[in-house]
Amino acid sequence: MDFINVIIQSVAVLGGLGFAIGIMLIAASRIFHVETDPLVEEVLEALPGANCGACGYAGCSTFAEAVVSEDAPIDGCPVGGFELAQQIGGILGKEVSQGEKQYPVVRCKGGVNCVNRFDYVGVQDCNAVMMLSEGEKGCSYGCMGRGTCVRACPFGAITIGEDRLPHINKNLCTSCGLCIESCPNDILVFGKESEKVHVRCRSHDKPKAVKAVCTTGCIGCKICEKNCPEDAIKVNNFLAEIDQEKCTACGICVEKCPQGTIEMKETGEKTKKSTKQSADSSETAEADAG
Repeated sequence: MDFINVIIQSVAVLGGLGFAIGIMLIAASRIFHVETDPLVEEVLEALPGANCGACGYAGCSTFAEAVVSEDAPIDGCPVGGFELAQQIGGILGKEVSQGEKQYPVVRCKGGVNCVNRFDYVGVQDCNAVMMLSEGEKGCSYGCMGRGTCVRACPFGAITIGEDRLPHINKNLCTSCGLCIESCPNDILVFGKESEKVHVRCRSHDKPKAVKAVCTTGCIGCKICEKNCPEDAIKVNNFLAEIDQEKCTACGICVEKCPQGTIEMKETGEKTKKSTKQSADSSETAEADAG
């Protein structure tokens, strides 16, 4: 009997303790309850729930709060795209217009076309390579090709090709910009879908220095500048730059560039080199270098 009494008393004590704790939790929940904006809940429910941070916020819930408070743009979720932006706009009673799509552009054609100054052995990370005397490449402006951007992309939209350069899969890319932020050498930049022609180089080295290490680098020969009918290309500090507002994507610069540095984005058309063009560019490069 004593044993049974002990069990009954123990159960009673535990039951009473549980009941008291329950009352305390209910009271605490009421005291510390924070009202949640129903709009935030609706926006959060509409979001994909990836919590990838591509929007610039810690997660979907934080982004939802920022959208409702107007601290973040309605179309700030790159994963959901324009359809999600329209849905959120409907929730908030705001009209949303679709902007032009942008994708990362690779500002380098070096890769296997650029010599290495030394054989790197270590962590396969561009930041790690760059810590060693500005990287292993003969061109300090070039892509290290170690896949830091690949690992930064949460959508599997980037691969390193046999040319040792990043390649963007537009079908998977959400234009989140994480790859651009991860690149230690500013190789990746956003380019609008309508911008068809790009200079695949960012080196400001003199012509002789470029040609000594890279077969596809810009040598600032100004052949593209002289032949552009729209005056859309200017060479500044040995690097060609395209004014996308003026560019009509006629392709003349692509054909004339002796180094194959300028490319047409959609077709991937490469420069048609000729002996005469190469000779002309070499003479101009020599003059500029002098």
